[in-house]
Amino acid sequence: MITCFIRYTVNQAKLPEFETYARMWLDLVPKFGGTHLGYFLPSEGESDVALALFSFPSLAAYEDYRTRSATDPECLKAVAYWRETNCFLRYERSFFRPLLPA
Repeated sequence: MITCFIRYTVNQAKLPEFETYARMWLDLVPKFGGTHLGYFLPSEGESDVALALFSFPSLAAYEDYRTRSATDPECLKAVAYWRETNCFLRYERSFFRPLLPA
């Protein structure tokens, strides 16, 4: 299993738009065989950081998702929404191998 960790720098003036964007991907990742573990949005204070975690059975499955999602109409709609709203300024993507209880 591989888990993708995304750290977003969000536009604080557009948190509702970012939440709309995030909700789109909550349904899209499972469509391609992944498990979305959720988005974690700023809650207190002036934070401009949001996080997302989702897993795929393997790196190959993740790469397949990336390839297929690049031409999927719903994914393209989500990307267009981000570009229209500028709800986040940048993101960093990291990958982890979870160690889970037996």
